[in-house]
Amino acid sequence: MDISAFIDHLVTMPDYNAQIAHIEHIPPRSASFAELDSPLPDILEESLKAKGLLPLYTHQVQAVNHARRDNNVIVSTSSASGKSLCYNIPVILKMLNETGSCALYLFPTKALAQDQLRSFTDMFCPQLVRYEQVATFDGDTPSAERSAIRKHARILLTNPDMLHFGILPNHRSWSRLLRHLKFVVIDEAHSYRGVFGSHVALVLRRLRRLCLLYGSSPRFICCSATINNPAEHAEKLVGLPFQLVDNDGSPKGGKDFVFWNPPTVDDARSIRRSANSEAAGLFAELISNNIRTLAFSRTRRLTELVANYSKKILAEIRPSYANRVKAYRAGYLPEQRRLIENELFSGRLIGAVATNALELGIDVGDLEATVLTGYPGTIASTWQQAGRSGRRNDKSLSILVAFDNPLDQYFMRHPEFFFGKSFENAIINRQNPYILKAHILCAAWESPLSDNDEAFFGTVMAQEAGLLEKQGALRQRRNRWYLSPCISYPAQDVSIRATSGENVTLIDTSTNLPLETIEKSNALFQLHTGAIYLHQGETYLVSNLDLESHTAYAEPVKVSYYTISKDITDLHIINTIHKKQCGRVNVYLGHVEVTTTIVGFKKKAQFTEEVIGEEPLDLPPQHFPTVALWFDLPPKVISSLIKAELELVGGLHAAEHAAIAMLPLFAMCDRNDIGGVSTPFHPDTGKAQIFIYDGYPGGVGIAEKGYELVRQLWQATLGTIADCPCQEGCPGCIQSPKCGNNNEPLDKKAARMILEGLLF
Repeated sequence: MDISAFIDHLVTMPDYNAQIAHIEHIPPRSASFAELDSPLPDILEESLKAKGLLPLYTHQVQAVNHARRDNNVIVSTSSASGKSLCYNIPVILKMLNETGSCALYLFPTKALAQDQLRSFTDMFCPQLVRYEQVATFDGDTPSAERSAIRKHARILLTNPDMLHFGILPNHRSWSRLLRHLKFVVIDEAHSYRGVFGSHVALVLRRLRRLCLLYGSSPRFICCSATINNPAEHAEKLVGLPFQLVDNDGSPKGGKDFVFWNPPTVDDARSIRRSANSEAAGLFAELISNNIRTLAFSRTRRLTELVANYSKKILAEIRPSYANRVKAYRAGYLPEQRRLIENELFSGRLIGAVATNALELGIDVGDLEATVLTGYPGTIASTWQQAGRSGRRNDKSLSILVAFDNPLDQYFMRHPEFFFGKSFENAIINRQNPYILKAHILCAAWESPLSDNDEAFFGTVMAQEAGLLEKQGALRQRRNRWYLSPCISYPAQDVSIRATSGENVTLIDTSTNLPLETIEKSNALFQLHTGAIYLHQGETYLVSNLDLESHTAYAEPVKVSYYTISKDITDLHIINTIHKKQCGRVNVYLGHVEVTTTIVGFKKKAQFTEEVIGEEPLDLPPQHFPTVALWFDLPPKVISSLIKAELELVGGLHAAEHAAIAMLPLFAMCDRNDIGGVSTPFHPDTGKAQIFIYDGYPGGVGIAEKGYELVRQLWQATLGTIADCPCQEGCPGCIQSPKCGNNNEPLDKKAARMILEGLLF
């Protein structure tokens, strides 16, 4: 692929309107090699040599040396740096030296586990390991195969979900594996953050607890994309000390990274053309030029939209290619996912539009380009997605298409901030009481709890167990806690990827067959009556959402619009945890209760994003406790706003939106992980306030990070508002796509004055 020629081609196209905001030329990098402390067995060395995997890179050597010394290891290097050898070599060495030894590999997605199974068997079977000794075990594994896997597998590839509700609660059936477990591999460790990471941290402690019961003490090898706190994160995730390996010795073929900003269609309001349409056009243009490309979208719905847009464009410019691209996302049936994965790997598909399900480590062949529809939420994820292309060490192209929101537009105006910024911290909170209580119940089912288990669950375990005992969930006898007889198999009611353990099944009324399942809290926003839902490129109109039966019903339709829900949010302060003075105002951190009510939905035209209608909804309010930061306003600011005849309510609302949008610069989170409330008079304080809260029950540490770095947050928020060229406020600075009040009222000048008053 001649990248320069293709970029020149884009610039000469009729629709080009100065969309290229920046091109970063990332130079190639030569490999750095090293020698192991002691040589590998001949049979293993010959196998690696036959696959062209020798000599080993510096980071691979360091990781293997540490593992041979029985250290826990965290490897934090770039995409396609050969991290799999960092754990496969120590595991194979142990299996060659110790008969019956076993290893457990954890991957965040089924697709990644399948990909790694394919790579492992191709590399090491049957010369070093028999085929039947290596297996994946997940929700798609046929029942007929599960017994043989439990009996014979020495290397088990699974995911945290299956470990949580399939293996640990049934540990007696897995006693052979647990008794002989020598290594636990945690791939893509950076993906275990927020609620998911907090759950996984406790699942891993339950695993360690059962290993102790069976007399084993496995070493852990974690692999991660580059983040700012890899060793700290691994230690919080697993609960053990780790050796850090971050000296990346892998070669890189170089990359051109293009920042692509959709052109404005309304200069006064700085409203830009749809990023989804721009991404679809770029993706289709790459495919039509026979360039194997992977396009990423933030959500399931946007994945389907971009795939549909792309197919329509290809049908016009190169019809034979329209059926050689597909959407790929969670929610598809297992056979659909496997088919798409195989078609990508074999090259039958030239490209795919995917959620981050294909971000994590999967090698889908010689991809030459990636298109990112919107900033993925973190710098680490951005590089992970961009790293899917150029995995064969050839030069590659990545294009980040900006959404019309403050964070994306900030990077378009300040690309040096993105390319020069250090990576974010991964954040988890394993002592979130709502998460901890759930796993204490799961652990009690697996084996009665005692005071010794504070080594795994922390000193708050006894307190939480006491509360569960009062609720009748646990009972204490002879200094041990047992699960109450009224509770059966608690793991099945705990979803480790969601805020609740409940799912809603979507039924296609034309066939009476299930399409997919959606977590309940998301279903209220996506499967309400009148919602348009996309599945495999097909459009469905939701006719009914039955919350009691956890079922939604939809029928296939042909429409040219999609829907977005509208909601209102209230917040009540429970207590204050911390208080500090920053400049002339007080900043607070505390526990709050958030109430969200979905009141209606908007219909937006495809491609143009124009609002073509609104409908009311009557759904029950959702309540949850969480952690928030909030701060006062300097008295002089309020008087200055009145004097300038600016709107206090609109200024607070605008500053809240922009601050929420900028917080992901400092905490490894997504904008959708955070919520906010602003008011000129809050009944709990009697003052004007801006609140920013974690969007999950109990909180996961995001608000704490914002509290810690609040001054930097104010500075970045002021910068994005001041730098935006719009006159009255736009999606690139103060408008929010999540706003339940239709972005009304907003006052950009007042927001700027508020932030300047906080800082100066």
